[in-house]
Amino acid sequence: MKIAFYAPLKSPNNPVPSGDRLMARLIIAALEMAGHTVELASELRSFTPTPEVGPRAEIARKAEHETERLQRKWRNESPPDLWFTYHPYYKTPDLIGPVLAATLGIPYVTAEASYGRRHDDSGWRENQRLVAEAVRQAAVNLCFTERDRIGLVDAIPEGRYERFLPFIDTAVFEPLAEEIAPHRLITVAMMRRGDKFDSYAMLAQALELIRDRDWTLTIIGDGPMRGEVRMLFSAFDNERITWLGERAAPEIVAELRAGGIYVWPGCGEAYGLAYLEAQAAGLSVVAQATAGVPEVVTANVTGFLTPEGDLKAYADAIACLLDDDQKRRAMGKAAYRFVHEERSLTAASKQLETILRKHLGDPYYER
Repeated sequence: MKIAFYAPLKSPNNPVPSGDRLMARLIIAALEMAGHTVELASELRSFTPTPEVGPRAEIARKAEHETERLQRKWRNESPPDLWFTYHPYYKTPDLIGPVLAATLGIPYVTAEASYGRRHDDSGWRENQRLVAEAVRQAAVNLCFTERDRIGLVDAIPEGRYERFLPFIDTAVFEPLAEEIAPHRLITVAMMRRGDKFDSYAMLAQALELIRDRDWTLTIIGDGPMRGEVRMLFSAFDNERITWLGERAAPEIVAELRAGGIYVWPGCGEAYGLAYLEAQAAGLSVVAQATAGVPEVVTANVTGFLTPEGDLKAYADAIACLLDDDQKRRAMGKAAYRFVHEERSLTAASKQLETILRKHLGDPYYER
């Protein structure tokens, strides 16, 4: 099929690295691996940080122009067979896809859509309505987490839903590397306000509780809260903390493959592709059993998931892997198998194709 792809939160061409950008690129790769042709339909960002009418009206105006542009474009060339939107939610509704799909008479599909009733009474009711209408229209909505699926079914029971678990391209992580730095802790995360900063703060506090253990910490990431994040770790000697800043994807792979334990509390984490990348490199993980993290880390098999907000439990879990070489190695090998066998790009492409055929039907593919 010819598929029109749209990511209203962040275009896959956006220069700033993030999990959203990576997931958008991975979905495109999975569709192309299945034999489809994918066209990035628009790079319009529909995100508004607050619900004020003015900014939303401006984005709606731009979306109308984009819709008209695409209608003109597809009058002069073959239109797409399917519209695919990644990550519509209350701050970034899809203002283009539903209209064009209805006009062109083609199926509409969403991935990682979400709906939380609590936002209805905080100024976002109109955007929530737009998300709900798009979800109802969709031939299928791909749910990356059970939490998202439950929220959608509760608010929009008539929608059509399928679980589609987060995945990564594992090819760059093969083969499993030898463990050369067992007491090296490593984390990869942007330095920004909110949940990311909260995770950095919890990590620093946990490491303070196990200061007497033999460990070093490598931090990959950058962002507007760089100075504040560095202050969180200022009590530790310089030789214990290595600050690498922002790194390109191949450099991150090399750092992960150098070994150790992946430590990131994951406060409010939607799921976290970095956890999958760390496990693909053969690292055990220490995170919290919160938000979407259990979707990407198998508790007590590929890592430890501690109770949300329990600082001592989190520190103790890191200490356990530092002290128990056998457990750390076993979890690392299990992590490698889990991601390479179940969460690879190849496996995801096959699953996605099965879902699309189920909801669109083979006749649609053969038309």
